Amino acid sequence: MKYRPFGKTGIEISAVSYGGIVSSGVHRSLTFPHENQQDSDRYVAFAIDRGVNYFDVAPTYGNAQEQLGNSLVPYRSRIHLACKTLKRDRQGAEKELEESLRLLHTDHFDVYQLHQIESLEDVERAFAPGGVMELMDTLKSRGIANHIGFTAHNEDAALKMLELYPFESVLFPINWLMNMSRGMGNRLIAKAKELGIGLLAMKAFIERRWEENEDKGCFPKSWCKPIDPEFEPDFCKAAMRYTLALGVDTLIPPGNFKSFSFAADNIDDCIEHPEPDRALLAEKFAQFKGKEFF
Repeated sequence: MKYRPFGKTGIEISAVSYGGIVSSGVHRSLTFPHENQQDSDRYVAFAIDRGVNYFDVAPTYGNAQEQLGNSLVPYRSRIHLACKTLKRDRQGAEKELEESLRLLHTDHFDVYQLHQIESLEDVERAFAPGGVMELMDTLKSRGIANHIGFTAHNEDAALKMLELYPFESVLFPINWLMNMSRGMGNRLIAKAKELGIGLLAMKAFIERRWEENEDKGCFPKSWCKPIDPEFEPDFCKAAMRYTLALGVDTLIPPGNFKSFSFAADNIDDCIEHPEPDRALLAEKFAQFKGKEFF
């Protein structure tokens, strides 16, 4: 596993990170009986064995906090743990934070993030009097969070966040199709590099949006369609290389073990041979243009 400086945080993080949805057996009102505590334990042990040292989870990921928290007990001192709050008010966020700490069997988070900033209105709510930023601004001094970050799906909103507060990390969709089609992520990447902010990439190997009533097969927890590494490994590696080439610090694969394990097993090759297969991506772009997921 390769490790990279995570912005100016002083943290060295693995080039592939573990998304907590992988450990979830319940998500979005659906139940996945095969994702039980023993599965989560096995997935986390695999991640540790591959050198993964950054784990990211959120209260909205079904029972992921509980199952991942139990799985991480033997490893907590060896890894960086990131969590999130979707709440926009201070009181609600503080209650959610306390529950996350309890479920994850920890007294602090290495990174704590505002979750899912989707609009400028979201930004305004977070920074309003009584908003969640009043809590976030106290967490480092209280020893509850070593670093403060946010996740976003809207580039304008993400850039506004960086104007208003010295965030230390940002988690954003940096995906071959969205970037080739719309240049999505380019402005944020440039600003993050300018400011020395840690940059985490989600959705790097998403293929396209789901079609209406499409069978999700082995990816029931994904709200957009991952590239299936079992059948298209070259496409998956091309997408990984494309996102890495844009300058991100780490990839967080889609929330299933098949995607995660492929990324962990192939990340070194993608870094050592960094040029993406642009002919293959151009072919796929022609096939999926118009099926972007944002």
